[in-house]
Amino acid sequence: MEVTFQIPDDLASRVAATGDPSRRALEAFALEEFKGGHITQPELRRMLGLARIQMDGFLKSHGIYEDVTLEDVERDIADLKACLGS
Repeated sequence: MEVTFQIPDDLASRVAATGDPSRRALEAFALEEFKGGHITQPELRRMLGLARIQMDGFLKSHGIYEDVTLEDVERDIADLKACLGS
């Protein structure tokens, strides 16, 4: 789907000077859809064309943090210990 919108000429140069307005609009739209529960994280990643490893940084840069439980942390510690052989 392609979406088009108009920006007044007197604002266009200022908007374009701060980065690609098309990309910023896509990111803003996709983030709102994700926060609203309309798309999943893998769908958000696909929509934005990001690699899995880039997603965490992208979300954090927009103030979105995953909920991490104590069990998640304990499981990560156990996994690290198993990898290190201790």
